[in-house]
Amino acid sequence: MRSRADVRTRLTAAVAAALAIVLAASGAYTEISRRDLQVLSRSQLIFIATVRKDGNQSKAAPVWFTVSADRNAILIQTGPKTWKAKRIRRGSPVLVWIGAANGPAFIGKAEITSDAAVEKKILDDFREKYWLNRVLGVGPSRAE
Repeated sequence: MRSRADVRTRLTAAVAAALAIVLAASGAYTEISRRDLQVLSRSQLIFIATVRKDGNQSKAAPVWFTVSADRNAILIQTGPKTWKAKRIRRGSPVLVWIGAANGPAFIGKAEITSDAAVEKKILDDFREKYWLNRVLGVGPSRAE
């Protein structure tokens, strides 16, 4: 049985790896385009790939997402020890496809954040958007 401190530590580590994918490749924040917002509003998944040290693209992985309150970023959650998180910490650009592996795409800049407001938004939005999270508890949760 896990201790409360162990559970709290694991939850903090997982939520601290929340990613904000900033849509401006230059590093300046911009608002998500109207076209992309329309496609995002109809999509359950985005597909994300990063760039390996050797310069090759990783395999695109489907992930749950939400959009930041100011509409300038797509928010996802991943574990701190995933390859995706390691590459983003190293500065890898993020390749994003909306809705399908061949959907509308863009290249963005990602950052890892431990901002409590971002973490709360991800948890709240995932619970509302994804029935697997709401009903079965799949994905990030406060109680984990």
